[in-house]
Amino acid sequence: MSGSNGTPVIGVIGGSGVYDIEGLENKRWERVASPFGEPSDELLFGELKGQAMVFLPRHGRGHRISPTGINYRANIDAMKRAGVTEIVSVSAVGSLQEHLPPGTFVIVDQFIDRTFAREKSFFGTGLVAHVAFAHPVCSRLGDHLEAAAREAGLKVARGGTYVAMEGPQFSTLAESRLYRSWACDVVGMTNLPEAKLAREAELCYATVAMVTDYDCWHPDHDSVTVEAIVKVLTANAENARTLVQRVAPRLSSDPHGPACACRRALDNAFLTAPERRDPALLQKLDAVAGRLLKP
Repeated sequence: MSGSNGTPVIGVIGGSGVYDIEGLENKRWERVASPFGEPSDELLFGELKGQAMVFLPRHGRGHRISPTGINYRANIDAMKRAGVTEIVSVSAVGSLQEHLPPGTFVIVDQFIDRTFAREKSFFGTGLVAHVAFAHPVCSRLGDHLEAAAREAGLKVARGGTYVAMEGPQFSTLAESRLYRSWACDVVGMTNLPEAKLAREAELCYATVAMVTDYDCWHPDHDSVTVEAIVKVLTANAENARTLVQRVAPRLSSDPHGPACACRRALDNAFLTAPERRDPALLQKLDAVAGRLLKP
């Protein structure tokens, strides 16, 4: 499976329920090795009406890995090695705004990073690289997700700021109020550094943030509990599967994918002189940056 010939390969990173999609054919679970360590799980390969799909349970099947414990680098590297060209990230979030009630799907367009215990780049000593991240998601992919959500009759909001916290604890009331003062829209624990790494890997990436609760700022709602979140997650999972079914043919027929700017994010990003680059690091980057590093 490969998207190198211009044919898209859609990757979906999300919870266990997202990949249980009606109509997914030729399914197989396959381990994809990464020089950055172990991905969260095997990858599920399949086809949806002829469109190549790859699914990765972010926390592993059975939700066994905490947000901090996820090997984000291995996950993104494995998706790139699997031939994925665009990633739809589906994740649960808390709402920081009254107009985004539980059940809303927010197609995020900005991030604030409050994580502190995660590897956030494929690059470093031996090959320094800086990619542009002012606009951290693929607007082309976002357009298709919005259109597919509206077509399916889902409650969707286009645009919003996702503040990524380290977790695994939920926010304090003071933190929740702080994020609202920053005009953040949703709070979650997983989409950074995921989005940063996808950009470094030259993958189109977009976030569908599924609201499960009002965090803890809302005076008319109880504090966040796992029980309450799981109840909304069940309904959201069905809608997420519908969204993936609807967006797949849109991406499959989009002729603009190969020319998307995300696919050339590393152009002019390297600062380390060629003769000073670490051969061992270059070898690890064969998938992520192979387009520019191959002899």
